This record gives sequence, structure tokens and C-alpha cells, in this order.
Amino acid sequence: MRRLPLWVLPGLLWGAYAPGAHAFTLTAIRRGPRGARRVALTFDDGPDPVHTPKVLDLLGDAGARGTFFVVGERAAGAPDLVREMAARGHEVENHTWSHGNLWLRGPGATEREIVRTHEVVHDLTGRPPRFFRPPWGMVNLAVFPTLRRLGTPCVLWSLQPEGLRPVAPHEMASRVLRGIGPGAIVDLHDAEGVPGAPGRLLDALPPMLEGLRAAGYACVPLAELLSPA
Repeated sequence: MRRLPLWVLPGLLWGAYAPGAHAFTLTAIRRGPRGARRVALTFDDGPDPVHTPKVLDLLGDAGARGTFFVVGERAAGAPDLVREMAARGHEVENHTWSHGNLWLRGPGATEREIVRTHEVVHDLTGRPPRFFRPPWGMVNLAVFPTLRRLGTPCVLWSLQPEGLRPVAPHEMASRVLRGIGPGAIVDLHDAEGVPGAPGRLLDALPPMLEGLRAAGYACVPLAELLSPA
């Protein structure tokens, strides 16, 4: 049998460690029960000191509660804003410390990315995060042992109106209202990931929230969505 060149081995190991780990996301939470007209609006990448307060106001005006997957470094820099999220009845969850690509993080660095944010959220809100979402949905093999130890399942989404390419606000709202269904988990962004994303979100949220209300949907935090109706 022909032996593989030594330079191939690192690539094979990385492929198993990072892209190969996505087999484990088959167990990730992607939607809630379909038995009630409830949905979860989730917001990644914040908190943003300019845009996130406006998102909170829009949700409050609509009687909606959301789930914010915060970047730990940003949360630590805006403690009062994180406390306000929790005080208004929203969930504050874990989106890693630096929003780095976990495909490029070793086991120790991956654990630190998750645990540091877990601790910051606990300190600021008085409760540990219940859920974790990896940036861009990208994981590695070190993610899942850490999540099991912390008791925080991995949450992805069933509907993402804007990914890595900008989408006009009216189209974002339209995509959500066309694709929504009971138990849906919607992935939105209240801080810069894609350039200009939070500004577009602020324009998309009012028609999105009004359309959901008109269709009879309640916007609830993830823990409530995932609990029995």
C-alpha cells in the first residue's frame, strides 16, 4: 500500500477536527416545537452601543422579547447595556469571546472563547447562559465537550434572512414573513458582522414585527420557545 506523504497528515487531522466536527451539529437545536404560534428572534454579534438600544426599543414597542447571542469581549465593554437586555426580559446567551473562526482555534483556545463569555454573562446578568451559538455556525471537535460540561446546548437557526451578503431591509422582512412557521428560530444581527447589518436590521424590524403580529405569532425568548406550550 502506498504511504501518504507526511505533509498530507496535518490536513487530514484538521479536516477531522474542524469541518468534520459539523457532523455533531446534527444534534444542535434549529427550531422549537411546532405546536404553538411562537417564534424566537435571535440577535448575534452584539452588544452594539449605538444599534442594540434601538433594537431593544423596537422590541419593547412591539411587546416582543428576544434572545441576544453576545460576543463576550463586547459584553464586557458594555456592562450596563447587557444588564438592560436582561432587565427588559430578553435572554443573553453565548456567542464566543472574540467572534473568531473556531475552525482556526485549537482546543485550549476554543474552551477559553466559550468559558470566558459564559462567565461574563453570568456576572452581568446573574445567571449563566443557557445556550451557545458559534460564529457563522462553524464548530470544531473541542466545542462539544465544553458545552456538555457547561450544560449549554448548541443553537443554530431555521431561518436566516441575511447571511454573509447584504440584503435590503424590505427583503429581509419579506424573507422572514414568507419563511416563518411555528417554532422558527430566526437569526438576525444587531452589530457589525456583515458591513451595515445593524442599520439594515433597524429598518427591517418594524415591518417584520408587525407582520408577525398580524399573522398571530408571539416573539418569545428561546427558553420559552423550547419549553412545552
